[in-house]
Amino acid sequence: MGMKRSTTYGLLFAGLASLLLFMGCSSTQSLQEYYVDSSENPNFLVLDVPANILKLDEAGLSATELEALSSLRKLNILTFRKTEANADSYKEESAKIKAILKESEFKELMKLNTKYGRGVVKYLGNEDAIDEVVIYGDSKESGFAVIRVLGKNMNPAHFMQLLQAIENADLEGEGLAGLSGLLKI
Repeated sequence: MGMKRSTTYGLLFAGLASLLLFMGCSSTQSLQEYYVDSSENPNFLVLDVPANILKLDEAGLSATELEALSSLRKLNILTFRKTEANADSYKEESAKIKAILKESEFKELMKLNTKYGRGVVKYLGNEDAIDEVVIYGDSKESGFAVIRVLGKNMNPAHFMQLLQAIENADLEGEGLAGLSGLLKI
């Protein structure tokens, strides 16, 4: 009788522990996990771009833009190019990334509504010293892009000026030519 009771308590304890563990874990994957999972998917283009590869003409940058550039370390770029063949996958993947951004600890900086599509800019850190910015843009015709901008103590106002400088820059290299189009705000 004692053995049966201890087995019952053991099973009850294991069940409660599993339930607590499950409740403590988020069902939504992190943005980093999504990037890693998407790198194997042929519908995606994934690029890790160090800030110095942008080759911005530093002589043409203002003091504010230079300050913003010095706080920038790298960009992680993930794009999904929509075609007729992958339209269902586009719906599924855009829903996944929207759920990740909605449930994550990122705070919204601004919404985007441009002729290229809709999007959002979110950040990690405090309002005066941002460590990561996520730019998500979505166009039902062409697909979506997620750009993680990693830096240290980035100033939001300076960051927006730097985005404008990148948009106007002559970017070269495989995959970088379209970057300025993705950043049009």
